[in-house]
Formats: sequence, C-alpha cells, structure tokens
Amino acid sequence: MSIQPGTEGSVPAGAELGAPAQTPPSPDKGMFGVQGTGDVSGFGRLVRPRPAVFDSPRPYGGYFDDVYDALEEAYPAISEAIEKVVVDRAELTLHVRAEHIVDVCQVMRDDASLRFELCSSVDAVDYLGSDERRFHVAYQLTSMTYRRRVRLEVAVADGVPVPSVTRVYPTADWQEREIYDMFGVVFPGHPNLTRILMPDDWEGHPQRKDYPLGGVPVEYKGAEIPPPDQRRVYQ
Repeated sequence: MSIQPGTEGSVPAGAELGAPAQTPPSPDKGMFGVQGTGDVSGFGRLVRPRPAVFDSPRPYGGYFDDVYDALEEAYPAISEAIEKVVVDRAELTLHVRAEHIVDVCQVMRDDASLRFELCSSVDAVDYLGSDERRFHVAYQLTSMTYRRRVRLEVAVADGVPVPSVTRVYPTADWQEREIYDMFGVVFPGHPNLTRILMPDDWEGHPQRKDYPLGGVPVEYKGAEIPPPDQRRVYQ
C-alpha cells in the first residue's frame, strides 16, 4: 500500500476514488513484461520458445540402456516403431510412431525383462505453430517389478488418430477421453470415447492453442466472462 506524500496520517493512494477497480492509472504492466492489456497475468501473450529435441547418443546411462536393449530384443520392428530416443533431465523418452504404440505398450508390459505393468498417466500437449505434428501424446509407464520409469511419446498432426491403448492399459480409459475432450485427438479402439469434462454438446476443445481464451457464457447466472484483453485491471 502506497502513502500519499505531504499528508497527515496514513492515507492510501487512491482511497478517495472509491471502488478498488478505480485505483490510480498505471502502465498496466503484468508478468513476463506484458503491457497495455487487461490480461495482467501475462499468460495471454506469453510465448515460450520450444527447445529442439535431438536423438540422444548411447550410452544413455543408468537403466536406460537395459530398457532399450530389452525392447530391441523383444520387438523386432523397433527400428520402424521408434523415431528417436531422448534422455533429458534424467528421464528416458521413447518417441513412437502412432501406428506402433499399441504393440510397443504390449511388449513393454509383458516382456519379462521390462515389466512396465502400470500406465500411470496419459497426457497431451498442443505445439501449434512450432510442430507440424502439433499434438503430442505422452504415456508415463512404471515398472513396479524393477522400479523403473519410461515415457512413450506419440506426435500426430491435427485430424490424425492415435490407436487406443486401453486393451493393454485399462487405466488409460478416462485419460484418453480427457485428451479427446480437451484436444480433439481421436483414439480408435477406445470402448467409450465420449467427453468427460465438458458437456456432450460443447463445441470445440478448450486446451487447443487456437481455442478462444474468453467470452464463454456462464449459464447458471446468465453472465458472460469477457476475453482477457477486455477485463478490468485491478492495481
């Protein structure tokens, strides 16, 4: 709280203006250097460059080499299935072509040298504008037998389906539904690919980068949330 200079007592600047929204003018500068917009969070115009991802050379280190060698031995089509292997921040990511994802998951789960019994999470990211295959679907696999973790990642363009892995990992059921609901990625073979968060008649997929940021009606109050650049600025 700022104090008006040259006055007696503690009088907050702008106190005479009434409502909190009517505080003194400012450059409207928000986080990340954003200026001149009601979106003072800065996220509306935040652009984070995507680092280039390169194939990691061997040896990968730790148990990563053992995992890759076991998969190579158990899955003869590994050269067709795996696009690249990336080791970053002590994590192993196998980039898998979409048409091979179910077979790779099957081997990762069933082979005695791998035993990745649990798919703990299926996530997605939209790299609109930085990757022609904008949607990346990531599968977080855990081996409870060997206490190991591996990530499988599939990249597809808009409109290209990703086969469902629910017959291998039933835990992927609602997670694939959420990705379909939020990003619009279709998973053929899913037993019930319907929306899980949004209403069935909702138009669009809210976590796509080209989805509008605001202006969604709040039906239970009959109001409408304005876009970020039209919201009131609170100092």
